[in-house]
Amino acid sequence: MAIKPVYIEITPQMGELHWEQSPSDELLAQQLGIIQWLEQHEKEHIETIRQGFTSIAILWKEDRFQTRFKNQYMTTKFSRVHLSDRIWQIPVCYDPEYGKDLGSLAVAKRLSLNSLIKLHAENTYRIHFFGFLPGFMYLNGLPEVLHTPRKPFPDRTVDPGSVAIGGAQTGIYPRESPGGWHTIGRSPVIFFDIEKDPPVWAQAGESLEFVPIDGDEMSKLLKNPPSPYLK
Repeated sequence: MAIKPVYIEITPQMGELHWEQSPSDELLAQQLGIIQWLEQHEKEHIETIRQGFTSIAILWKEDRFQTRFKNQYMTTKFSRVHLSDRIWQIPVCYDPEYGKDLGSLAVAKRLSLNSLIKLHAENTYRIHFFGFLPGFMYLNGLPEVLHTPRKPFPDRTVDPGSVAIGGAQTGIYPRESPGGWHTIGRSPVIFFDIEKDPPVWAQAGESLEFVPIDGDEMSKLLKNPPSPYLK
């Protein structure tokens, strides 16, 4: 059963819808329904909408629009969207050459390398939203045994396509950047391309799976990056 979030006024022009529940498909369907409603009914009055796992932040162009929304919020009925059945298959090379933290993470979790890779690759992950970097997917579905606090000191450089674990999530760095997550592999797929429209090939509500590949195949694919493919 859908739980209606609490609307919190943060500033006169910014408010946040907040849910006291864990991320789930049901919650995501509700969030996307509310975002869809806002874009249909209030788009001209909104500067930005930012989604989190359990929140939606809204920056209004004027405080009067927030006041009006607050007054009508409790009586507004929001529909939930149907989450997509699309599952993207993402090749990943789980190898110390591409996942420098794979070995240390396996030791910390008291797992063999093969067991850690199997646990990570056998799950299907739901895309909830994008943030941090253009094309960076926030994924839900990481097995609890692999939950790992972020590094106390971030790496200065993480390669594009790096697959990593941070906290209760796994993610893929779409471009070279600093990063504080534990890198366990790398994908040859391009996750953000400004020359394409849209620059990101996936959407919130879709899912993905990681498909292990060996080092030889990875070397070939890095020279000729593959397109993601549907299961």
